[in-house]
Amino acid sequence: MTEATILAIETSCDETAAAVVRGGRENLGDAVASQIDLHARFGGVVPEIASRSHQEVVDLIIDEALGRAGLRLKDIDALAITQGPGLPGALMVGMATAKAIAYAARKPLIGVNHLEGHIYANLFTHPELEPPFIALVVSGGHTILAYVERPGSYEVLGQTLDDAAGEAFDKVAGYLGLGYPGGPILERLATQGDPKAIKFPRAMLNTPDYDFSLSGLKTAVLYYVAKKRAAGEELNLPDLAAGFQAAIIDVQVQKTIRAVEDREAETIVLAGGVAANTALQRALTAAAEPRGRRLYYPPLDLCTDNAVMIGAAAWPKFLAKDFLGLDAETDPNMRLS
Repeated sequence: MTEATILAIETSCDETAAAVVRGGRENLGDAVASQIDLHARFGGVVPEIASRSHQEVVDLIIDEALGRAGLRLKDIDALAITQGPGLPGALMVGMATAKAIAYAARKPLIGVNHLEGHIYANLFTHPELEPPFIALVVSGGHTILAYVERPGSYEVLGQTLDDAAGEAFDKVAGYLGLGYPGGPILERLATQGDPKAIKFPRAMLNTPDYDFSLSGLKTAVLYYVAKKRAAGEELNLPDLAAGFQAAIIDVQVQKTIRAVEDREAETIVLAGGVAANTALQRALTAAAEPRGRRLYYPPLDLCTDNAVMIGAAAWPKFLAKDFLGLDAETDPNMRLS
């Protein structure tokens, strides 16, 4: 049973990905087709374009992952698919493909929560990691703080009330004409700037809850830029990027550390696309280590959307025989619970 293999498929947003994962811990072969170039001209993901692109390449990506694993469909023990959350059309492409393969190959089908997949990217790369822990999931579509008591058991402590962290990075970068995706661009600029030069608001920094709000910060940046431009003054983009990034990080770190202390957890797990932000990694590490806590985060290629994490998250469901029927539907608003 420990040698069982799962073919995982991920199509929740703008990456078409497939991976063959053995025992939830070994990546035998994976492939990813990114759509960044398709959406860059629009400054964000266009759902219709995303769905069409998934349809065009999903079969090729699956074949590529199987080829890299040196396996065929008959060698696979189960199919895993991202059931939600995500873009409705994109999710449907993956689900329809997985259903067709599961039916034709007579293999069981496993539905995986995309957010759980991001958390499992850490469990995949750090076998010693065990719950309970506090998970901070930050991506283009989500900013969630959760207490993970045991595998498969998630208590959402707080989440963004408006923009997600990655979404805020994209919108600010787009407004400044810097390109898409905004996170890596602003992070690079921030390394050359002074995070204290421009003081942006830290919304909900000291509220007793664990929720986040980033729309006010985004608006503050837009007003600052508009004021500078109206006065004919030149923008210091590195300082602006550093100040904006610091405002996001300060709130995330403070609330995460408070959650760790309140729940008496020893471990923090950082997950999602924004987990690749090195400034966030350093700030959380600096806050955690003096308190005797340890921070885990995945390598860069497992921070962004991928199918390896879906295969890892599917493994305990496979062992429990928690399978979907062929009448299963996607859930674009699927919650972590």
